[in-house]
Amino acid sequence: MVTVAPGADVSDAARIGEGTKIWHLAQVREDAVLGENCIVGRGAYVGTGVKIGNNVKIQNYALVYEPAVLDDGVFIGPAVVLTNDTYPRSVNPDGSLKSAHDWEPVGVTIREGASIGARAVCIAPATIGRWATVAAGAVVTKDVPDFALVAGVPARRIAWVGKSGEPLVREGDHWVCQRTREKYIEEDETLREVDA
Repeated sequence: MVTVAPGADVSDAARIGEGTKIWHLAQVREDAVLGENCIVGRGAYVGTGVKIGNNVKIQNYALVYEPAVLDDGVFIGPAVVLTNDTYPRSVNPDGSLKSAHDWEPVGVTIREGASIGARAVCIAPATIGRWATVAAGAVVTKDVPDFALVAGVPARRIAWVGKSGEPLVREGDHWVCQRTREKYIEEDETLREVDA
């Protein structure tokens, strides 16, 4: 069953998966696709044609502008902004008001399991890698590798994190999650899981 709270604005042309909950004052635009068991918090915005996987949480007042793509298990913290305009202007060079036909939207892609902390801004075009974490308040201006923890303005990698979200610890040739004991190998400033 889909739950839409009173006061939410959900387009009839949006596709909403089973078990998804959309809370007060949220807006889900035309042709947006939300998977199963998602949560769209109070006052959040999901733009036209945005693609969202299963088990995604979009917290209060987050702005997910088209053409964003969020894979399964993504977390979007409160007041996060995913932009969509490389060169934003209100008017054209001749002073006329810009319309939807006067610019080309670009999107942010967030891969499986990644988390974006409160009030972070992700500047399109950018891809946030699998299981990566963007710290609260960070400004992402370039792609983020899988399993990276990035922070700051502009965001820079400060650590590696595992699927649990906890920072990894170097043990010999591997990076290891202290909670799950999963092991990773670093090669050329990227991290990959060690085959079980």
